[in-house]
Amino acid sequence: MSDKEVHNDLLPHLFRQEYAKMTAVLCRHFGLHDIEIAEDIANDTFLKASEYWAINGVPENPTAWLYTVAKNKTKDYFKHRDIFESRIKKEIKSDMPEAEHEFEYSDELIADSQLAMIFAVCNPANSQESQICLALQILCGFSIEEIANAFLIPAETVKKRLHRARTLLRNNSFQISGLTESQIKSRLEAVLKTLYLLFNEGYFSKSGNKQIKTDLCSEAARLTLFLTENPITNTAQTNALLALMCFQSSRLEARAGVNGESILFNEQDKSLWDQSLIQRGNYYLVHATANSASSPTKYHLEAAIAYWHTTETVTKWTNILQLYDQLILMESSPIAVLNRIFAFAQVYGKDKAILEAKEHKLIKNSYYEALMGYLHTPADIDKSMAHYRQAIKLTKSLIEKQMLHKEVERLALSNSQH
Repeated sequence: MSDKEVHNDLLPHLFRQEYAKMTAVLCRHFGLHDIEIAEDIANDTFLKASEYWAINGVPENPTAWLYTVAKNKTKDYFKHRDIFESRIKKEIKSDMPEAEHEFEYSDELIADSQLAMIFAVCNPANSQESQICLALQILCGFSIEEIANAFLIPAETVKKRLHRARTLLRNNSFQISGLTESQIKSRLEAVLKTLYLLFNEGYFSKSGNKQIKTDLCSEAARLTLFLTENPITNTAQTNALLALMCFQSSRLEARAGVNGESILFNEQDKSLWDQSLIQRGNYYLVHATANSASSPTKYHLEAAIAYWHTTETVTKWTNILQLYDQLILMESSPIAVLNRIFAFAQVYGKDKAILEAKEHKLIKNSYYEALMGYLHTPADIDKSMAHYRQAIKLTKSLIEKQMLHKEVERLALSNSQH
């Protein structure tokens, strides 16, 4: 691979991995009321990398190079604008380390900054929806489109939420440290929802030309792991979410072909499943259920469903169906309903599942149309292809369109041979 190809592939990956971390650490110095300055410096750092690396090649340690540039840009900013002496120093003097260490980027400092920033952004001054939107943008580097897809709302609504959220937090001049234990506990639900959505966007992306974004899955799992290492946030719910991420991540390599095409669950090469991640999922699920007095949460149920997917027992689909029944009573969503119908088909057959699906009438939903296409195969090939074609019209995902076209072609070939 040429230097240019390495540069083109590496920089977007590093942006996903390091931009949020860099912004979090910078905000320890600027304060979140001046978060735009931190974001500008982080953006300028990556812009300089794109220009410099294209000409001079990728440095030996690209991550260290980025943080060195960010550190120098921060020092230059304070020096040229004279902000450090006139404004910032007075406000954060007591919280800042000694001057010679004030811009160091250790792994420990990065982790601590991100964890502190997640909870600072999830501030009850904003609605929980706005908190999560802001966290996804600042901490996870989500675009407006990705946030809109995660919430299934228009992009304009996301823009308004983000504007209001930033304005409220700026006006409150809130900081990223000094939260009490009760404040941390009260914000944990929004933090977990943010990490859940971050993982989902990586696991099944509707934006861009890649259906699976492993870097997002890894980042979500890494941040959730931070929470299990803190006694205040190491709750049953946190462990259940991490168990879910481990089970789902174990199948990432088997979910996509060499060209990025999606591979359906039943067609996956199970030898590619990561058994070590499945074992870790089991470990965190046991911890999540250790206290029998605690009621199961959404994450418990989804983790249990993901666990059963890793097994080959006779009662597998019966257990999955029962768990979906519980999940829908707790928090119904179109995806959960459709996944339940798929499980229902495995237990009671496709004909009964079609009747079950028709009761929900999820019109203008690509997943519903794709499921109906599956359920009508092989009994009614023409009807199956009609549903798949409708799913193609409704989905915005290029990868999903390709997968559905492939299924239509397979059915058409099968039909012509009979």
